Amino acid sequence: MKKIYGVYGASGFGSEVIPLLKEKLEINDELVFIDDNFKEDSFSGYKVISFEQFCSFQKEKFVTIAIANSKIREKLTIKCEKEKIKIISVKASNVVKLDNIEIQDGSILTPFVTLTSNIKIGKSFHANIYSYVAHDCIIGDYVTFAPGVKCNGNVHIGNHVYIGTGVIIHQGKQNRPIKIGDGAVIAAGAVVTKSIPNGMTVFGNPAIEFTKENIKRRS
Repeated sequence: MKKIYGVYGASGFGSEVIPLLKEKLEINDELVFIDDNFKEDSFSGYKVISFEQFCSFQKEKFVTIAIANSKIREKLTIKCEKEKIKIISVKASNVVKLDNIEIQDGSILTPFVTLTSNIKIGKSFHANIYSYVAHDCIIGDYVTFAPGVKCNGNVHIGNHVYIGTGVIIHQGKQNRPIKIGDGAVIAAGAVVTKSIPNGMTVFGNPAIEFTKENIKRRS
């Protein structure tokens, strides 16, 4: 049966994911963008269609969701699952995975990402270029690493966490890991030295809560 692969999200990140997915294709497979709000019929040299159009194809269907917003990513995952469309994982050929790595479906691992050892990662994990996850880390569902994130050992990250470009998360201890709570946001360039509560946004070196008072103090 012929297959069609869709990258959900006609965007800059989607255009980076397309060539990674292209490596999976066989001769008669088709590759498209899926986007319900895009105004043009093509992007980055590929056809852009709606989800409804994608569902109408009489082909075996696969989707990867290239959208940074984790809440939208979750909604689209549920939407695809209801239509029995397979959510696939995509990774660059030079991704390094060492030993005892558990990672659920829907991940996108871009070039030069490294996962070392004894790591558990939930569904729909995005790791942008040159990011790494070190030993004994646990990462929840719908987590996003922007480029160059350095997540050192014994770090536990909750669901729907966004970690900005160049963030460094210090190593925790085996019996006292650094914990990043659900829905937390870590601003680009921050250096995380201690645990962060659910829903908190932090910035700076060392990372502190993003408030007017703290911004004034650091400026």
